Amino acid sequence: MQPQRNKGLAFIMNVIPGLGHYYWGRRGRALVYPVMFFGILMAAFVLAIASSDDEPLIFGIIVALFIWGISMLDLLIALLRYTPTRIVHDEYGRPMTVPQDKSEDSERFYTILLSIIPGLGHLHLGLMQRGLSFLISFFGLATILMFLTGLTHESVFLLFLGMLPIIWLYCMFDVVQLVHRKQAGELIKDRTLFEELETSREEGRRSKVFATLLSAFPGAGQMYLGLQKRGLQMMVLFLGSIYIMDVLRLTLFMFLIPLIWFYCFFDGLQQVSRYGREPLRDKPVIEGFVNHQKWLGLGLLLLGIYFIFTSVILPYLETLFPETHISYLIRNYVKTAIVSIVLIGGGIKLMLGSKKR
Repeated sequence: MQPQRNKGLAFIMNVIPGLGHYYWGRRGRALVYPVMFFGILMAAFVLAIASSDDEPLIFGIIVALFIWGISMLDLLIALLRYTPTRIVHDEYGRPMTVPQDKSEDSERFYTILLSIIPGLGHLHLGLMQRGLSFLISFFGLATILMFLTGLTHESVFLLFLGMLPIIWLYCMFDVVQLVHRKQAGELIKDRTLFEELETSREEGRRSKVFATLLSAFPGAGQMYLGLQKRGLQMMVLFLGSIYIMDVLRLTLFMFLIPLIWFYCFFDGLQQVSRYGREPLRDKPVIEGFVNHQKWLGLGLLLLGIYFIFTSVILPYLETLFPETHISYLIRNYVKTAIVSIVLIGGGIKLMLGSKKR
């Protein structure tokens, strides 16, 4: 007999191929699907590196996504065919198996299944405004970003596609909470996401789930919890680092970007865990910011001069001296000088700090 398990949880877990099958007790498929999925991706990656060509990697990703779709469809068919049972005793005291009433379980499963497309699960529950707000937020944002990318031919707008998984995950959490509240007999109000956030703000409450999801973007979770100074500094630090490294072509320091992201993300998780248990302090990441304004102003001034030089003066010099490759030489020497100054200055700072201690 199949143990009583949650269909919706099994389906969500199978986003990682095989994990949902393992939870549902299908051990063979739980081994085959992940081996095929990750094995194909790994083989395609190795072939792409060995051949210095992207085609094996692209083909491998397509095949892996096909395997992922088969895994999801296979589990979905198993979940739809499954009929829960329960053990009862007849008039003689003998145990017997009878089908279980599955109305609530089916409603919960179908609601979560429909929420794969953000908003459809809410519409299934009769929450028209809330469902439309999720549906428009998800597909509206994707459409606008694609439109801006095609109009301006700038791929930087595609970076904001990272907000789509946040909206999708929050939609899934929200619909699971609402369906449990409905089955518990609680009256559910059809309010849009923005109306609920405004109501929570007026009542002085914050959603920990929403704050956790916002923490995926550095500083956003902190600002939602009311830590404006800390969140703004983290956001400026993250986006400013990306911009400066892109303008100056400082690929050597690109490893700092994931470090900054992880620091901001885990800081957001810590603030969420403290919220409601102790008062939160809006402590800036960089203390004594006023004392560093001169250095920040000097850095912005130098960055502006460099940007004007590379955008206006350097192209003019290229037209005067086309055979000297002056653009390549200047960019290469400036990049080397900046990296050297940062490394030497950082080393001196650390040495002086250790002597003082």
